[in-house]
Amino acid sequence: MGRFVIFGAGGRAGRQAVAEARRRGHQVTAVVRDPSRYGGLADDGVRIAAGDVTDMADVAALAAGHDAAINTAAAIAPETFFTSAAHALIKGLRQAGVDRLVAVGLASLLPGPDGTRLLDMPGFPAEFRPFCLAHADGLEVLRAEGATLDWVYISPVGDFDHEGERTGHYEIREHGDTAARVSYADFALVLLDEAEAPRHHRSHLAVT
Repeated sequence: MGRFVIFGAGGRAGRQAVAEARRRGHQVTAVVRDPSRYGGLADDGVRIAAGDVTDMADVAALAAGHDAAINTAAAIAPETFFTSAAHALIKGLRQAGVDRLVAVGLASLLPGPDGTRLLDMPGFPAEFRPFCLAHADGLEVLRAEGATLDWVYISPVGDFDHEGERTGHYEIREHGDTAARVSYADFALVLLDEAEAPRHHRSHLAVT
């Protein structure tokens, strides 16, 4: 049995990560902004806690005593959310003595078969670029400053299948594919696999 802290536990990916962790018998601290809104997450192995992943002190206090952290938190605004979260996680987890970080990423930052990021391909929707670029900035903070952590950034190959169910399987691929889909429940499998026992020597995994 392990102990995992999951930031952004109230979102779709976060809820499935909590459910998968409990399915495996782990103890979970589910971090959300307002615990009163997420009573359904609680069971005898889940502690719901208020916290802000962009606040280093919150990260350090909530992560202490855990084996790994999973970050599924995201926000459209402010544009500095992802860089602030990356800074807080790097410093806060180090202070808490937690070495492993599993972070949820975006397919748009993956290269296509020709090496061009999906974000930079012709026809990519302009309205999504600010959010994707903000995500990319957070990833660059991890790359530049995250040497003290054993971190991995996990993206769907394409997008999430919002109606998809748990199949119990996933694949790791090299390139982004806008047509690919993965259910949140199957995506949670790799989040927990990587939190439990890192098996890869890459910092960015693409999952379908």
